[in-house]
Amino acid sequence: MHRDQLADFLRRRREAIRPAEVGLADGPRRRTTGLRREEVAMLAGMSVDYVVRLEQGRSSQPSTQLLGALARALRLSDDERDHLFHLAGHRPPPADGVARLARAGLVRMLDLLGDTPALVLSDLGEILAQNRTAILLTGDHTGFSGDRRYVAYRWFTDPAARAASPPEEQERHARQLVADLRAVAGRRSGDATVTGLVDRLQAASADFRRLWAEHEVAVRRADRKTLVHPRVGRLLMDCETLVTPDQGQQLLVLTPADDDARERLELLRVLGTEAFPTGATGTPVR
Repeated sequence: MHRDQLADFLRRRREAIRPAEVGLADGPRRRTTGLRREEVAMLAGMSVDYVVRLEQGRSSQPSTQLLGALARALRLSDDERDHLFHLAGHRPPPADGVARLARAGLVRMLDLLGDTPALVLSDLGEILAQNRTAILLTGDHTGFSGDRRYVAYRWFTDPAARAASPPEEQERHARQLVADLRAVAGRRSGDATVTGLVDRLQAASADFRRLWAEHEVAVRRADRKTLVHPRVGRLLMDCETLVTPDQGQQLLVLTPADDDARERLELLRVLGTEAFPTGATGTPVR
């Protein structure tokens, strides 16, 4: 671990970010160039004291999870993120590994979308980042590990994952998940990550085996679905998916499909995080 270089890198990256880039007000009384340490701590979900110790070269070795949070908070590029991991004495996360991070440009787009629910997903359905409104709508899905980090795996193995999808839409949604996974398996033929996930899903779910055997293939790009929220009820949402050139990550944007959904989403913003506790299973939105 290169403490002094890590401290310098974090400090310089913090000072290089304009508050507006992360959705913070840049008021006339601001004296600090870039972000304050308190703001980095808030964005990364860690204590201010730990951010101070990191920037002063006095910290213990940060974990990969903490580094991932810092990379997102500081809007690091892929190269900058890898450098951060090297300085902290860790190997950077592989392109398709467990510790995969949302691309910095997509995270910036989440900030720009503001009150519009939006998420960044991997092609296998890992939710890598969400903006605040998406968390209010569906719960925080970024903390899962193992196979549970995949939307399709939770859908087919955890009945609670279907709770916020109305019964009349669940079969269609299940088919869409499987058809999309089929498309990924075709693009990444021979990839052990994909084949392993498919094998474990077939072993765990008869419903998945049934749908997989039908060999339907369809890449998800646009959709309309109903989300059932425990506090504000049903919201009819239009879902638009934008993909990166290599098709490795996706930006999913959800907009109200009618006036009723728009009013319910506005009510949800007023209710705040108590409307859907962080860490709740929620519903897959992909």
